[in-house]
Amino acid sequence: MKIIYFIAFIMLMSLNGVAQEKFNIKNYGAIGDGKTNDAIAIQKAIDACSAAGGGQVLVPAGHVFLSGPFNLKSFIELKVEAGAKILASPDEKVYTKSAFRENKGEGTIWIGGEKLEQVSITGNGIIDGNGISFMGEELKDSYVLKPFNIIDPRPHLLTLIGCKKLNIEGITFQNSAYWTIHLIGCNDVSISNITLLNSIKIRNSDGIDLDHSKNVRITNCYIESGDDCICLKNRREYEEYGACENIVVSNCTMTSSSCAIKIGSENMDRISNVLINNCNIRNSNRGIGIQNRDEGTVSDIIFSNLLIESKLFTDVWWGKSEPIYVTAYSRATANNKDAGWRLPKGQNKGKVGDIKNIYFSNIRCIGESGVYVSAESQDKISNVNFDQVSIQINKSTNEIGGFYDRRPSNVQGLIESKIAGFYFENAAEINLSNSEVIWGPNKPPYAGKAVEQKNVSDLKLTNFREGNRNK
Repeated sequence: MKIIYFIAFIMLMSLNGVAQEKFNIKNYGAIGDGKTNDAIAIQKAIDACSAAGGGQVLVPAGHVFLSGPFNLKSFIELKVEAGAKILASPDEKVYTKSAFRENKGEGTIWIGGEKLEQVSITGNGIIDGNGISFMGEELKDSYVLKPFNIIDPRPHLLTLIGCKKLNIEGITFQNSAYWTIHLIGCNDVSISNITLLNSIKIRNSDGIDLDHSKNVRITNCYIESGDDCICLKNRREYEEYGACENIVVSNCTMTSSSCAIKIGSENMDRISNVLINNCNIRNSNRGIGIQNRDEGTVSDIIFSNLLIESKLFTDVWWGKSEPIYVTAYSRATANNKDAGWRLPKGQNKGKVGDIKNIYFSNIRCIGESGVYVSAESQDKISNVNFDQVSIQINKSTNEIGGFYDRRPSNVQGLIESKIAGFYFENAAEINLSNSEVIWGPNKPPYAGKAVEQKNVSDLKLTNFREGNRNK
């Protein structure tokens, strides 16, 4: 009878994860003094865990483990305990693997992995990209980017390619020198309860980039980043992975010097079936941005229950305090990098795909500009719906306003103009219902109409109001 109870106990412990084998990186030679490069020891622990069939690679509390690049493997849980930190080595020479294959001018890979399954990164510890070490001179609201020859050594913090069933939970990611979490062609992903703290002065320091990825849930996260907090895209370097689709973002708080939630900018395929709900966007440049510049399409997106606070930044950053931004323009070709890598192979001119079936519901915005919807022709944007969207425009910074921003495009990038509460240009089937524009106590001198439209087919206004707020 005792033997039966003992077997039952062992089975119960196994089901609860207690029997999971642990591989402490210190047992594989990691020093953890914040000075010694522990990458070899970390990789040894991961390799041993993989050889054993999987388990937990433990980064123990009380240490800072300086590290160059290393790779994750299937069936591994990388657990960074509270009080532990993995810190990217500041030595630029150790970063040699391009984050974008043959395109070597847009950063390298620090923590990587390709064609993996059942990988977790957990714990309450810190993974630190040591970003300032890779920057040049500090400016007013940015850092100068160091010049480079062929390879930009700035490391992306985490790059996972073609992986299935990923779980990222509880970790603090911080100080990335380039993109932080870049998931390419990944399927069945959960990112929850993470804190992501990048310098808001570091350009290209995106928070989470979902690139050709599917079936992703991002929940209960706090993100501060110099570039986009959460970005959905389809890069040309990884076109074999297809569409980016079936994405849910909920209960997140975000701050960005660029755009808190970005869809597009780089999109050579399809982005569709996206739900973004119950999010708080604070002190950002743009709030929501659908920025189509390539032949890919954007469709069937719902934004609901959002608070958006936006403000003006300098021209280093794309955006002019638009709380909601929807644009479709062909990509600029004057920039060598765009011409070389963004456009289809062998072409020197691109085209832009359609944006359709977009819904904004129960959104409260306050900022220095209004909603901007604009395309290069009337057939590119259709069926965009605003219901219970409140826009309060109030001057809050000393930055110069009165511009619409269409960068990067083949038409004029910055357009000086009076700023409307809702501006619609070259679009079809725009529905604006139960919404309002409120001019704040510091109404900007560049304030224009509550609603302005140019070349819009089928604009419907229902129960719309305009008002003033004196306090």
